[in-house]
Amino acid sequence: MRFNRLLSVALFVCAATGVSSFSVTSSNPDVKVKENEGVDLTCSYSADFGADARVEWKFKDMKGSQTYIVYDKKITAPYASRVEMFGNNLRFSKVTRNDNGVYDCEVSGNGQFRETRVKLTVLVPPSAPVCRVPTSVTTGKKALLSCFDKDGSPPPQYKWYKDGTLLPADPSKIAAFKNATYRLNQYTGNLEFPASKKMDTAEYYCEASNSAGPAQRCRAMRMEVRDMNTGGIVAGVIVALLLVGLLALGVWYANKKGYLPSDKSKPNVLYQPPSVYGGEEEEDGEFKQKSSFVV
Repeated sequence: MRFNRLLSVALFVCAATGVSSFSVTSSNPDVKVKENEGVDLTCSYSADFGADARVEWKFKDMKGSQTYIVYDKKITAPYASRVEMFGNNLRFSKVTRNDNGVYDCEVSGNGQFRETRVKLTVLVPPSAPVCRVPTSVTTGKKALLSCFDKDGSPPPQYKWYKDGTLLPADPSKIAAFKNATYRLNQYTGNLEFPASKKMDTAEYYCEASNSAGPAQRCRAMRMEVRDMNTGGIVAGVIVALLLVGLLALGVWYANKKGYLPSDKSKPNVLYQPPSVYGGEEEEDGEFKQKSSFVV
């Protein structure tokens, strides 16, 4: 009697909380493996799904694109050469960095559906990062130094060095850097100076590192922070004004000497017919009246 009462209470709690005995699990939901090595992704489910439970595996890459690996109890074509299914598990004969992502084991049966997720991280050491450092910056202007490695997996974190000294990610916490105004993002690799100072002049290089292998760095590059060249700007303006003045003088002189086309209109020529009273034709073809008389 007491047992039945406890069983009833347990069933009531399960119904109230939505707890079900249907379950899908993985013995290793966070898998890490070196590139070009093999690996198993495991999936198991409770007997409640029945003997004919349907098991499918779906993959979502780092960009969010999804594809089936196992569908209708068969390995799909893109994976057929290096993936096999044993029981409910996946076995890769070899993985590449393109296999980074999450794998969902989906189980359905007896009118129920459950899934479990396995994260796969393919370990790839970083390569020498690509660094961009401006060679010259005007005092007070923004300067952005960037660092990026496309190979490392998991994605590397980045460190910046100034004249060989490591720059702390948060300079406000280090006494020696309390006057520094830079901002460093360890995950994107960006080092930003919102308003550059002459004290920021130095040689800089970046280092990329992850758990897969040794850190790699780019070559050091120098950034010069200089005051605005006011004298040069004034001199440039004066030279420009002199050139404009010389050009105007040249146009005036050429116009005065007649080197430029004249805008004067040609005189109109009117034709006069020869006099009806007679006349002779001159050698130049014009008729001129020689005499006149009155009748």
